[in-house]
Amino acid sequence: MKLSIDLVEANLRAPFVWGSGSVSVRELLLVRLEGADGQVGLGEAAPLEPYDGVSTADVRAALEDCRGLLAGSDGEPVGALLADCAAVAVLPQALAGLDLALWDLAGRRAGEPVWRLLGSAAPPAIEVNGTVSAPDRAGAARDAAGFTCVKVKVGLGDDAGRLAAVRAVAGVEMAIRLDANGAWSVPEAEATLRVLQPVGIELCEEPVSGLDAIRELSTLTAIPIAIDETAAHPGALDRRACDLACLKIVRCGGISGVIEAARRARAAGYEVYLASTLDGPIGIAAALHAAAAIRPDRRCGLATLGVFAGRADVLPASQGQIPVPTGPGLGEALRSWYE
Repeated sequence: MKLSIDLVEANLRAPFVWGSGSVSVRELLLVRLEGADGQVGLGEAAPLEPYDGVSTADVRAALEDCRGLLAGSDGEPVGALLADCAAVAVLPQALAGLDLALWDLAGRRAGEPVWRLLGSAAPPAIEVNGTVSAPDRAGAARDAAGFTCVKVKVGLGDDAGRLAAVRAVAGVEMAIRLDANGAWSVPEAEATLRVLQPVGIELCEEPVSGLDAIRELSTLTAIPIAIDETAAHPGALDRRACDLACLKIVRCGGISGVIEAARRARAAGYEVYLASTLDGPIGIAAALHAAAAIRPDRRCGLATLGVFAGRADVLPASQGQIPVPTGPGLGEALRSWYE
């Protein structure tokens, strides 16, 4: 197979802010695999350096390291080729790009959507949450509109005021979850969650960082705790440290990796759901196909394409749901977004 890699820079409508960083321009690597039959599969490698510490340059280099393996293969069987690439590429962000491209290629060759190749029956639309990252009350309330569940970035200052604004505009029916991105210590998290609990909190993602801290905090609060960044730590999915595990295509090494991670997490006693790291539509589509196979226990954080400026939301949420693509491979109408 022929490998090509293109850098795509996508501007955001406004800076996306979390407890330890922000981003205004999203860099994505579009991965293209062309088989000897002329069929093409597209994948997306989506490191986010302020979040996961991995640069696009690192991921491009890891992908280049796989060029020889790919040249000697025509993409089948997918599992064996991915295992060989994993030994060379090392970075899960690079492996995710290849995994998505190989599944897209397999689906296009078969004329079937990836969810069907994964053994799923006709999938329901995937329940999703909105994401609120605006640092002011008015912006937070505006971001919450149109969803039955939202995730509010916290650890930004005025958390109580922003949450009150969201609850006021959304009413009592909306589920509100928090995401601190590990911004707090255990004492800070315990005290802050006690103050915020009366607003009505569904869960809190990554209030503290590290398995020991997560495990300690989960004994101190009635609010369900989810691991997110910590889910990538060695052993995190093999022994339950809290209530839930938030899994991401890019951090798990693609569709294959996220399905295996979900299996391990559930075996350990976690509830499981998926989320995006400001992925492009190929990454979001991949998560939707994976969700059709996994059947997440909670709403997924996949309604994020609306944060991009000047690019259509080709997988929009409606009434808190996104349909799983039904076209061959990962789906149609995804490729033009990257042009």
